[in-house]
Amino acid sequence: MQTEQTTPGPAATGAADAGSAGPADRAARRAVTVFPVLVLAAGAVGLLAPGAFEGWGTNVPYLLGVVMFCMGLTMTPVDFQGVVKRPWVVALGLVAHYVIMPGLGWLIAHVLDLSPQLAAGVILVGCAPSGTASNVVTYLARGDVALSVSVATVSTVLAPLVTPPLTLLLAGEYLPVDAGSMVTDILKTVLLPVAAGLVVRLCFGRYIDRARVLGALPWLSAATVAVIVAVVVAGSAEAIKSAAALVLVAVVLHNGLGLALGYGAGKLARLGAPASRAMAFEVGMQNSGLAASLATAHFSPLAALPAAVFSVWHNVSGAVVAAWMSYRARRAG
Repeated sequence: MQTEQTTPGPAATGAADAGSAGPADRAARRAVTVFPVLVLAAGAVGLLAPGAFEGWGTNVPYLLGVVMFCMGLTMTPVDFQGVVKRPWVVALGLVAHYVIMPGLGWLIAHVLDLSPQLAAGVILVGCAPSGTASNVVTYLARGDVALSVSVATVSTVLAPLVTPPLTLLLAGEYLPVDAGSMVTDILKTVLLPVAAGLVVRLCFGRYIDRARVLGALPWLSAATVAVIVAVVVAGSAEAIKSAAALVLVAVVLHNGLGLALGYGAGKLARLGAPASRAMAFEVGMQNSGLAASLATAHFSPLAALPAAVFSVWHNVSGAVVAAWMSYRARRAG
């Protein structure tokens, strides 16, 4: 989820890209490493004690709003400069993201013959914007962090215009999709909190930096997403026992193929190795927190299960792939 969605990255990783690994950057790297364990634990709690989260489903959009506000707090106008400097490269990243992942979601749902609820959930994950954890993972992989931040930022801003119609087009054959209501929900739970965080950073950035608030944001985001996962898992605890293995296969295929095709798109466009690494993570890592929130609100808790599993898996796979890419980059010299 954006968390994913899970570790605010633009400011921290932007600084890292410039060669200064400050406290916020170190906190982001630690959070993205510990996050999968935290979410696994939260999922286990939701599965073993679903009654503890009864009635929490309506709180998921507000929890996601907290994560997106944290993302906004890490952003500065500098994060948008990459769009102006390399518009066609950012556009390529956006097209790759919003074509490859939705298409893969639809294809996997058909190939695995998923139930309508699970199929809609997998497709919705594919139609979500990039996850902010992709910025940190790109940094760990020695990728083009500036490109990663630009694509993640713009894909989030465009989500209200892109995610609902894509979901309607691809998931409409499985379940009814109210695209108009989905636009409103994304505006309220994503765009407004991000904008509010950005405004607060612009107005009080000096005090935020002095108070070392940025270093705490990755942990707040990770903890909030973990609660979202626990709520989602608790809401479909009974169904998980029969569907967990199939959902895991769908998620692993979705994420793995997304990483590979994203990297391939960068190579095909001759963007160079660092930019291709960034493309891999911007395509393969999703704001699964948003997908879980939308699935819970518009479909069912079962439809949110793929997003919950994706939230764990894409951080694990992202960290592993980043380590491998970093090793190859060091060897290449």
